[in-house]
Amino acid sequence: MKQFDKKDRQLAWQLLTKVIYFSERETKTILVHQNKVLMDVLQKAGLTSKKLIYLQTDDAGSSSPMMLGMLRNEAGLVQRGCKLLDGRDALGINSITKKLGEGAIIYIDDFVGTGDQFVKARNFAMQSVVGSFSEFLLVPSICEEGYTRLTALGVTVYSGHIHSKAERPLHEHSHLMKGEARDRLITLCKEIRPRIGLGYEGLATMVVMYRNAPNSIPAVLRGSDKQTPFYGLFPRFKDLPIHKIG
Repeated sequence: MKQFDKKDRQLAWQLLTKVIYFSERETKTILVHQNKVLMDVLQKAGLTSKKLIYLQTDDAGSSSPMMLGMLRNEAGLVQRGCKLLDGRDALGINSITKKLGEGAIIYIDDFVGTGDQFVKARNFAMQSVVGSFSEFLLVPSICEEGYTRLTALGVTVYSGHIHSKAERPLHEHSHLMKGEARDRLITLCKEIRPRIGLGYEGLATMVVMYRNAPNSIPAVLRGSDKQTPFYGLFPRFKDLPIHKIG
């Protein structure tokens, strides 16, 4: 808090109290529950677990593979006969979907903002799909922008939390903070990160996951690149300074 001028410390604290934090335990609980609900729906529609394909949509080490690994272990996906694939594995997707002919493709991630990254990965994966497959997304939290976009694409979202614009104090459609207080925090964000002070596409999201923060949170919470000169409480991994050993 000492980074802020005295007059700004109370404002920073007010913003911090609006953070929506997802612990590992809560994340796991949501994924397992939503997956069970989805599997029950698909079972009633005549799709057994052997007809379900779970896709990770990001590089190894990022959120999607981590979430899929968590769900695989907690829900026994392999034992149930579900197929687990990498969204970049075009040959694997082509082979499995051709063999099954029909079923469901279930994407998984921890947080979705605008949906830009997801849509790019999804479009690539769908080029290799053969047959009739419904699409679903399992995600602990998703912004209302992303939810609307994916729904329009025909992807059914199963989420524990839809992050509304109203929940984001620095978003233009929120009334959690008003007037000079809100304007001052926005100014601080732009000073810390001139290009993306309010996060990617100006989303100003307030969701923080236990293993990383989205790139859409306000700069007051995220901090400067390499955390210099401003330290954030929720920096992304790539924001952290690299310390050489020896």
